[in-house]
Formats: sequence, C-alpha cells, structure tokens
Amino acid sequence: MSISAARIHATSNRPPAAWEVHRLTATLGAEITGINLGEVSRDDEQFDALRTLLLTHKVLFFREQDMNRGEHVALAERFGPLEEHPVAPSDPEHPGLVRIYKDVDSPADRYENAYHSDGSWREEPAMGSILRCIECPPVGGDTIWVDMVRAYADLPVSVKDQISALRARHSIEATFGAVLPRDRRHGLKATYPDAEHPVVRTHPETGEQILYVNSFTTHFVNFHTPERVTHGIDFVHSAPALLTYLQHRATIPDYQVRWRWQPNSVAIWDNRSTQHYAVMDYWPGRRRMERAGIRGDRPF
Repeated sequence: MSISAARIHATSNRPPAAWEVHRLTATLGAEITGINLGEVSRDDEQFDALRTLLLTHKVLFFREQDMNRGEHVALAERFGPLEEHPVAPSDPEHPGLVRIYKDVDSPADRYENAYHSDGSWREEPAMGSILRCIECPPVGGDTIWVDMVRAYADLPVSVKDQISALRARHSIEATFGAVLPRDRRHGLKATYPDAEHPVVRTHPETGEQILYVNSFTTHFVNFHTPERVTHGIDFVHSAPALLTYLQHRATIPDYQVRWRWQPNSVAIWDNRSTQHYAVMDYWPGRRRMERAGIRGDRPF
C-alpha cells in the first residue's frame, strides 16, 4: 500500500463489519466478500467505503453478485457519468453499459487486445470501470490487471529523469480503427483526434505517480530536442526503443494480478493507475461481459 493510499484509507470510511477484504498481491487487487453491490448502489456510506477500498487496492473483485443492469449502471454512476464506446455497442436500455460479447460465429470475435488503459485515446480517459461476467467459457478467459504505480516506482532513476517531461500520443485510429475501411477510419479519427498525455501522470486523488503509456500509445511528441538528438538516427532508434521498453513494463508478472471469471463475478478498477489485458485463450468458447465505463478527467 502506498503512503498516499494508506492516508486515504486511514481517514475515510471503514468497510462495514460484514465485509471481508482479502488482498490478492502485496500492492494490487483485493477480493471483497460479504458485500451486496446492489445495496451499495443505493447506500451512501457503503459506497464511500467501497471507493476508499478502490483507491487503496486499485482493483476490487467480487463473486456471486446477482445485480441487474439497472443496479450495475446506478453503482457506476455514483463514481461519475458513464461514457459510450464508439466501436463496442451499449445495451439498448442502458446507454454506457457496453456489451463485450465474444462469440464463436465470427472470426473477428477471436481478436483480443494488449495491455491497455481504457480510452487513453480520449482527451479525458475513463476514471474507472465496472465489469460484470454474464457468461464465460468453461476454461480460460481470465483478465490480468497491472499496477502502473509500482511499474513507475521501480524504474531506474536515469529512466525516470529521461521521461519526467515527456508527452506521448494515444490513438484510436491506429488501434480500433485499423480494421475499418479508409473513410470510416478517417471519420473515427476526426471524431476522436489523437490525444496527448504526459508519460508520467499524477493520480488526482492519491497524488501517486503513474507510468502512462500503453498499447494505444503511438509515439512521443517532444522527444526530438537538441538534448536528445544530434543526428536523425538518434531519434529513429532511441525514441521507439524507449517507448517499447516502457510499454513492456506492464508485462512484468511482479506487478500483476490475474482473475478467473465466473458468471456474476464483478471487477471494479481504477483506470488511472492500472492497465489490463483480457486473455484470449478460450476459443471456441464464448465469453460475454458487460462494462460500465466511468468518465474521467484530463491527465496531468
């Protein structure tokens, strides 16, 4: 637990006595038992305790949560307004409740992702998400989360100095848009232009420093300076190598927690301080999830 997170935990609402908090790693992830998330969506004190736990553990896990879609949305909206996704469809009756349905009847559904922070291609990326399992395969289909606070903290001092003032582009066109026809891809970029964010962002609630590059990140925008580049070859080799190195920090197992899904399992994560990866190891099984993404603010 970081000093900042510990301070928040000590000065905020304690969990109700019925809740049990089971830490899953030393710094990331906790499973909460004895809790009913449907009730939390209607109770101020329980929600405040839940939010404190989220800031402390970064991702929270729950089993056997038989909440309906309305309760799912109501719980997420306690954190803030929901955001719809330009590619993934929402439930028709609940805008912002995105359906991530991976079926066996379309080759495209066999595609999955890389380590990422949701919506970093937005000027104001998501604050967090609440993901509920509707249907899962008999084996496989886990999700991995990564503690990007620790991924930054463990960097060599020389690297921290090098990246402290760097900024980078994040693109939906180069990721979700890559499979679209040219006109639709250009239209997607016109609606969601590439966003520019600091490589090291500050958590707005805990003050923690976070390594903020992921699979949506395409390049640094202010690397090519006289201090770093004498000849063009310095930029061509050094900038991509540094970005690749930073992106690969998310793959270090020491920073990860892995969750095995069951129907009615739920995960709530702080999208500012984590990345995640949905493991695609279950084809031809089927995996159906529903996610409420919560709007965030501009990284600084």
